[in-house]
Amino acid sequence: MKWFSMAGVATATALALVSVPATAAFPERPITLIVPWGAGGGTDATARIIGSIMEKELGKPVNVVNRAGGNGVVGHQAIAEAKPDGYTIGLATVEITMMHYIGLTDLTYKAYTPLALMNFDPSGVTVATSSPFKTLDDLLNAAKADPGKLKASGTGEGGIWHLALAGMLNSVGIQPDAIRWVPSNGAAPGMLELVAGGVDVAPVSIPEARSMIDAGKAKPLAVMADEPPVLYPDVPTLKSLTGSDWTMGAWRGMVAPAGLPAEVTAKYVEVLDKINHSEEYRDFMNKQGYGIAWDGGEKFGEFMAKSDADMGEVLNLLGMAKN
Repeated sequence: MKWFSMAGVATATALALVSVPATAAFPERPITLIVPWGAGGGTDATARIIGSIMEKELGKPVNVVNRAGGNGVVGHQAIAEAKPDGYTIGLATVEITMMHYIGLTDLTYKAYTPLALMNFDPSGVTVATSSPFKTLDDLLNAAKADPGKLKASGTGEGGIWHLALAGMLNSVGIQPDAIRWVPSNGAAPGMLELVAGGVDVAPVSIPEARSMIDAGKAKPLAVMADEPPVLYPDVPTLKSLTGSDWTMGAWRGMVAPAGLPAEVTAKYVEVLDKINHSEEYRDFMNKQGYGIAWDGGEKFGEFMAKSDADMGEVLNLLGMAKN
């Protein structure tokens, strides 16, 4: 018969616990998803559908919190400053690659751990149905022949659609300010000005122009993307018409603070991949007319870096960059 020392058993058990630590599976508690813009907009709607599906996938509540203010600075700052433990994430937008150039913040895309690109809505070159410009060539030739005569609108000066137009013009050898920019408080008033004849072109996203297009009051001549828009597959790409590789659009992507542990990052990329390709997400986005896109992890990081470089190039060409 063998006798066992209770002290020895206790010691062995303690050593076993030390050598094989118990690790709880992430997540153990609710997650906060920060939206850098107000409730009711496209970014808010996109975040809420992602959060809703994520709850089912992770088995924990995902609380969507709107942190609007400072043209997107407040919310993006809140994401960047959160503890990098996976319990605070956010839906970053294209503005994070623009704000630092114009002096609104020192934040850049480098302040985040990239998780997944979830949405991309490219700029369309849209004119009124009554416009004399029936093709993109018509518009570009007119802009080149008489710089400053034509006008465009759809956002504030230096906003995403202003930069999209300026970059397009530059990419085809036309001065980036050859079409004058008329600032507006967003795409909707810009489109109203277009159909009223106050401006000649609105380079807003196709979903933003959709109501006017469907009403027969506006017509997209091209799209600044690699593929024709899902809503209107007959609309040609800029490259197919001019050979230009210029693409530009508004995008939304999931990020976490910089320094997120690799295993948590991998978990999020896996879950977001599943969400992005789910029928529920795609049905929602298609119904809203929002473009679906996917780049996970490091690929999304590369996407943000290119977006940042493109924004800097155009802002410098326009003399608007402050750094």
